Amino acid sequence: MTDAHLAIVVLAAGQGTRMKSATPKLLHPLAGVPIVSHVLATARALDAAHVVTVVRHERDRLVEVIEADLPESVIVDQDDVAGTGRAVEMAVAALPADFDGDVLVVNGDVPLLDADTLSSLIAAHRSGGAAATILSSFPADASGYGRIVRTPEGHLDRIVEHKDATEAEREIGEINAGIYLFGLSALRDQLASLTTDNAQGEKYLTDVIELLRRAGSEVDALPVSESWLVEGINDRAQLSEAAAKLNALLVRGWQLAGVTVQDPATTWIDLKAKLAEDVTLLPGTQILGATVIARGATVGPDTTLLDCEIGENARVNRTDATLSVIESDATVGPFAYLRPGTYLGASGKIGTFVETKNARIGSGTKLAHFNYVGDAEVGEKSNLGAGVITANYDGVNKHRTEIGSHVRVSTNTVFVAPVRMGDGAYTGAGTVVRKDVPPGALAITVAPQRNIEGWVATKRPGTDAARAAEESGE
Repeated sequence: MTDAHLAIVVLAAGQGTRMKSATPKLLHPLAGVPIVSHVLATARALDAAHVVTVVRHERDRLVEVIEADLPESVIVDQDDVAGTGRAVEMAVAALPADFDGDVLVVNGDVPLLDADTLSSLIAAHRSGGAAATILSSFPADASGYGRIVRTPEGHLDRIVEHKDATEAEREIGEINAGIYLFGLSALRDQLASLTTDNAQGEKYLTDVIELLRRAGSEVDALPVSESWLVEGINDRAQLSEAAAKLNALLVRGWQLAGVTVQDPATTWIDLKAKLAEDVTLLPGTQILGATVIARGATVGPDTTLLDCEIGENARVNRTDATLSVIESDATVGPFAYLRPGTYLGASGKIGTFVETKNARIGSGTKLAHFNYVGDAEVGEKSNLGAGVITANYDGVNKHRTEIGSHVRVSTNTVFVAPVRMGDGAYTGAGTVVRKDVPPGALAITVAPQRNIEGWVATKRPGTDAARAAEESGE
């Protein structure tokens, strides 16, 4: 049910220079989705009456993601006045005139903060009657963070920045997590008093807390259960730390749901992946994008699947696959490379050192080793021997190869596309198929073998080969 008394402000205007990247910080992927998408998903889960997202740097790229993830969000462009206080001021101005509820302010770079924690914050704020309630945490190292100084009664007295703190205040382990919940009327009153009269020339949202205290309003701080819930991402090191923590949570969640993960430390699972019970993931496996794996399938070791579908009881071993479908009881690998558009039917096989692309391979068909099959369709229960390739590119255009069912293709056969091979047909070893092969026919392009007696003795006299031939006595 929509919370008619809740508005959420997502702060997404920061430049993120410490990432040192052409990609905006909030668009860097975390478990397969942009950092900001995690925050937007949490906002959606809270079902607020209003969501306002404040943007500035790389705004068009951010807005594209925001509109896809949370189309109901109002987009506000921050002006040239810097600071989180100004961002919230502009967001509040975008709220409907008749809204008079609570305003939750979250940062777009805090992706691990969950809806349950924020729901607890909202409940505590509304039951406590404070003008504002913030989240705090107790990190292992509080250096550099604003400290939470409490009153004798345990309420929030003030936030002291590290550089301004006394030695005694620096001993405080509780810090400001930067997540705020305000009553709108109290917030609006104090936002009007913010100035840029500071070293950075910015309007700070933290100043609102001090202003509220000066006005005699009560402000509370609610500690989170784990400090990692409110840790922001500012650089690549913090991104990797967040990724490791989130992945550990995802892996454990799938284990509790009935998935065997043999080595959690080397297994990565993206947020949108779906795994059934009795799936087994072996070490060194990455399940990326929207990959779906059905019951009883075994994936790994050393396998990467991106946006793939894996059927029941399939086996995928030491394989790199993207946008591919592997049906039930099929086997892939080791050392297979499945490019986009690969489809392997039930009980089929793509074996060792096989590459496929835009290829549909029928049920029970086998590509056992050393094959390239691209822009092709292969029927059911056919067998392609070692070294079979489809020559699909003429230097300008790609062409398709069609191979029927119950076909036997001998080693080192080359199909020069476009070409078709009918059901039940065969090829001889080393055949180059340049024209269609009728059903049940044998295609060969082998010239008669010619043996030149004495060639080695004449052309390679004195070599080991010549001596061996002479000593053989034949």
